Amino acid sequence: MKQMDRAAIVSSSVLGTELDEKEASILAECMGLVRLTNGELLVSEDEQRRTLFLLAEGRLCVCKTVGGVEESLYRMRPGECAGTRAFVDGSSRKAALRSEDNSSVLTLEPDDFEALVDTHPRLVYKVMRAIFRITHTNLMRVNLERTELANYMHKTGGRY
Repeated sequence: MKQMDRAAIVSSSVLGTELDEKEASILAECMGLVRLTNGELLVSEDEQRRTLFLLAEGRLCVCKTVGGVEESLYRMRPGECAGTRAFVDGSSRKAALRSEDNSSVLTLEPDDFEALVDTHPRLVYKVMRAIFRITHTNLMRVNLERTELANYMHKTGGRY
C-alpha cells in the first residue's frame, strides 16, 4: 500500500472526517500497516496494547470469549476504528479483533500521535474530536441494543 493510498484511506475514514488533505497525509505518515489473513488475530482480549486500529480493507470481527466460546459482537467495515478507549486511557482490551477475510489495518501508536502535539496541534485536536465521536456513537449503539433487549425480555415496546 502506497503512502498516498494511506492518506486517502485516512481521509475517507471516521478518523479523518475533519482533516484536510495535508493533515490526512501527515497522520498517515505516522501510521503503521498490518496485513492479516482470514482468521488471524490482531489483538486479544485483555491485552495491554494501546494501539488505535483503522480498518483499511477487508473485515474485522470484534469478539469476546463467553463461557469458553468466542462470540462475535460486531463486524467492522473499512473506515471504522477500534481501540479508542485503550488508545486514550491505556486500559486493557475488552474485546479481541480477528480478521474475517484478508485484511489491511492501519495502526497508530500513542507516542507517534502525541509527537504531533507540538508540530500539528490542530490536527491532534481534530483527531481527538473524531475519537470522541467514535466512542459516543459506539455508546449510543450499545444503549439502543440494551433497550431493545430489555423491551424484548419484558415484552414491551409493542414489537414483540
